[in-house]
Amino acid sequence: MEQRGCAASGAGPAATRDWAVLCLTSSPSRVDLLLNHGASRVKRDYLAFTAELPLILIQSLEDKSAFLLLFLSQWKLETKWKWQKRPYRSVAGGNFEEVCPEKVIRFKPPLYKQRYQFVRDLVDRHEPKKVADLGCGDTKLLKLLKIYPCIQLLVGVDINEEKLHSNGHHLSPYLGEFVKPRDLDLTVTLYHGSVVERDSRLLGFDLITCIELIEHLNSDDLARFPEVVFGYLSPSMIVISTPNAEFNPLFPTVTLRDADHKFEWSRMEFQTWASQVANCYDYCVEFTGVGTAPAGFEHVGYCTQIGVFRKNSGKLAEPFVSQQHDQHVYKAVYTTSYPSLQQEKVLKFVLVGELLIQVERLRLRHQRMLREREKELDPKPGDMDFSQAPHLLLGEVFTEAEKARIDSSPQPFCEGEKFYIPLRRLLAYPKLHRLCVDEERMRSLIADSVCLSSDSSAVVVDLHNSWDYWPEDN
Repeated sequence: MEQRGCAASGAGPAATRDWAVLCLTSSPSRVDLLLNHGASRVKRDYLAFTAELPLILIQSLEDKSAFLLLFLSQWKLETKWKWQKRPYRSVAGGNFEEVCPEKVIRFKPPLYKQRYQFVRDLVDRHEPKKVADLGCGDTKLLKLLKIYPCIQLLVGVDINEEKLHSNGHHLSPYLGEFVKPRDLDLTVTLYHGSVVERDSRLLGFDLITCIELIEHLNSDDLARFPEVVFGYLSPSMIVISTPNAEFNPLFPTVTLRDADHKFEWSRMEFQTWASQVANCYDYCVEFTGVGTAPAGFEHVGYCTQIGVFRKNSGKLAEPFVSQQHDQHVYKAVYTTSYPSLQQEKVLKFVLVGELLIQVERLRLRHQRMLREREKELDPKPGDMDFSQAPHLLLGEVFTEAEKARIDSSPQPFCEGEKFYIPLRRLLAYPKLHRLCVDEERMRSLIADSVCLSSDSSAVVVDLHNSWDYWPEDN
């Protein structure tokens, strides 16, 4: 390594090439050694060049020789050039960063996250039940949307079957979603197919998203796209995002941002197309975007332009939907269902668990009350006051309405060594009340899991257990 570094200090073309290749192919620790023993001018020029180029652009060059050639050509032709004053700009991997004479400007969060957040904000405002993402790719947007309690059907469609297979597991329920299930059912399905094919399983949706999709369509598919998505599927709302070509001069010298893009539209081109489609299929459209331009370049607009289409009727035309024949063109690649309180087994699991916790709290609280009464009747010298600790352990914080509901319910009581908690009392507590079951339903769900009184109106447990512990017993 020392010989390589010293050779580079000779600044010969061959030595420069060898030194640069070694830096590009070495581990970070080895690069540090190279820098310690490396050349002066070549090293400085190389480091300045790599520092000026956005890291994300360098990482996107899988063929490092291409980057090397770029460096060598710049070094050869502009040895006296001030690297820090040359701007380099890049958009790659959904992120944007610009190197300008003064500083590097990055979009935070990255562009793809801003696009996804735009969709999430729409979901927050409109609470759709059925959502489809056309061109879902790596399913990241679907993963973000599956947490919304309003969504009951989530569908992704993509032409790349391998991607769907490799990313489907990201949409599976986590363990915590079984412990604390959703209120409503959720089914997630991934379909392999083209977005310009008609599949009746996507009819009747509230929201369809097409994030960075249309620029990948050839002219024939682009012509069919409105007919299928707006005309046939006809959801209540459609969101389409696409690159803004007017932003492209701020990037490196490339014609299109991605090799697979068939076109990239200016704002006028996109708005003209979108307005024509909206008028043809009875939608209204609003235009916005994400990715604000750097200072001084505001005139180019957003980096990503977005059209939000809303059905003028506000809802689907039911007669039209009902007339559709079943057309199952897509291939289902992955599907999963989430546990929810709408499923009886899940509801029973949650109900019994919360009930047992509340019963234990009430039993220990009743024990404490009995002990305090005994102390009042027969105080003993040296008794210590432990009233605060158990209270803090067992106490719950309720709103005024919750307190009123609990106070108006039947009180727990003792008969001998048995402690009775009326079902109506248990249902008054917030965590059981939110499950929205009446007394009869509760009775049928818990009958084989707990002991009930003779008239099945209360849960019965032993007042004292061998594992009970009180500090004053020591």
